[in-house]
Amino acid sequence: HVQLVESGGGSVQTGGSLRLSCVASGSAYSAHSACMGWFRQAPGKEREGVASFSTADGATYDADSVLGRFTISQDKSDHTLYLQMNSLKPEDTAMYFCVVDWELPPCTVEEDTEFGYWGQGTQVTVS
Repeated sequence: HVQLVESGGGSVQTGGSLRLSCVASGSAYSAHSACMGWFRQAPGKEREGVASFSTADGATYDADSVLGRFTISQDKSDHTLYLQMNSLKPEDTAMYFCVVDWELPPCTVEEDTEFGYWGQGTQVTVS
């Protein structure tokens, strides 16, 4: 059993910032060699990988669409994954989902089918 709970979404004006959080828990969750990340999906659009974080070595991956604006990080003490989103644009409007899986070589968010565990999502609206 793995549970991922996101928070931090909301409505913000163009150019604003938000920080999403994702708390991981459950009997089957392990912080060892986990690939954690964020996907997003807007109405009528395909799901898009945003960023990922490897707990094995701290390596991160950012999609081109958010490079330089979003930062993914993790607080190891409480297994919380963060996504700091700055300079938000209307095209960032979407439901954002936290994901995790293990032993993914490499740890990226290029393929959503690689992730077996998903949170319920948190809505981000930029106007």
